[in-house]
Amino acid sequence: MSGYDTVWKVQKRTDEGKGASRRLRRQGKVPGVIYGADKDAVLITIDSNFIEHTIEDPRVYNTIITIEVEGGDKETAVLKEVQRHQVNGRVTHVDFQRIDENRKIKKRVPLRFVGQDRAPGVKMGGFMTFFLSSVEIRCYPKDLPAEIVVDVSDMMPGTTKRLSDIPLPQGVELTALLHGKPEYDQAVVAVSKPKIKK
Repeated sequence: MSGYDTVWKVQKRTDEGKGASRRLRRQGKVPGVIYGADKDAVLITIDSNFIEHTIEDPRVYNTIITIEVEGGDKETAVLKEVQRHQVNGRVTHVDFQRIDENRKIKKRVPLRFVGQDRAPGVKMGGFMTFFLSSVEIRCYPKDLPAEIVVDVSDMMPGTTKRLSDIPLPQGVELTALLHGKPEYDQAVVAVSKPKIKK
């Protein structure tokens, strides 16, 4: 998914408050806001069916989105937060954070593990345990990955991969490792030693 090819069409709104938001939802619209990059916040609405369908793909949370605001304005942003109704799970509000190409952003991105079935530690009877499903990264918008792939096909019995063992795309940093302290180098995945049969 290429963020710069992703275009969302929205409308400006002027009404604020819970009552206005309820009216919008009855009309099949979801209220939202675009903020950040030292500019004024812009109140928007977006089609409910569009947002419900689009966010089914988790990669959208780590995609640079071009937002076409009715009236001609364009914004470049990332989807920062999606609020849902506690009972029916429908989207009730969306927050977008503007992107400044010259500023690094922080985002949580999912980890995708590959090669579990080929790992020697698993083949020899060890059990693979996953400790993290996502990590927080820092990078310029142009380098934002939709996911980070972790190859576990080489893991032997009794071994662990930590954050510092994950190969990162160019220009991407793990925020936990920026502290420079060993205790922040969390375990990501481990393979246990096979149980010895008595």
